[in-house]
Amino acid sequence: MSTSDATTFWDGVYAARPAADSPQPNVRLTEAAASLLPGDALDLGCGNGGDALWLARRGWRVTAADISAVAVERLAALARAHEVERRLTSLQADLQASFPPGEFDLVCAHYLHTPKEFDRAAVLRTAAHALRPGGRLLVVDHGSTAPWSWNQDPAFHYPSAREVAAGIGLEPQGWTVERADALRRMATGPDGRTAEVTDHVLLIRRAT
Repeated sequence: MSTSDATTFWDGVYAARPAADSPQPNVRLTEAAASLLPGDALDLGCGNGGDALWLARRGWRVTAADISAVAVERLAALARAHEVERRLTSLQADLQASFPPGEFDLVCAHYLHTPKEFDRAAVLRTAAHALRPGGRLLVVDHGSTAPWSWNQDPAFHYPSAREVAAGIGLEPQGWTVERADALRRMATGPDGRTAEVTDHVLLIRRAT
């Protein structure tokens, strides 16, 4: 799929949803980052912007990237409305073609899944190399099928956090897996339905 086709697809996804006035952060981010000292953060696939706003409010300097211009423009407006525009930059990017420049203390990728062709392992490998020494890559993936999931195939395999780490293929002497967990929680889907879901949580730290 070309960049323009992927952009059109994701613009349609976000345009079909009402804009959120105060999007909430993902619980796995708040758990993992609450004790970290603020620095430079990169949010991959920022979507509605709840994670980026939460980090900016806590003093992080945030770069939030998404392939959807609709999502990026909405987040820029939210940053102004919440008075964090000096600490939050939103940009449109096809992560396979134009990874955001810079070095970061935290890179987070929450549910960076797509029904379209996407070399996610390569993007996450690039993200790990964009970390400063001591920086962390937080990857949170779906580990179960929710009623609102795109794929309802009961035989579908959700890679574990360890499998995701192996797929990224980082050298052990340069990066350490700090967490590789499967955690359950109650979630609310886009249509308001609730269900218990599993998150696969991977936290990788770059050597100092």
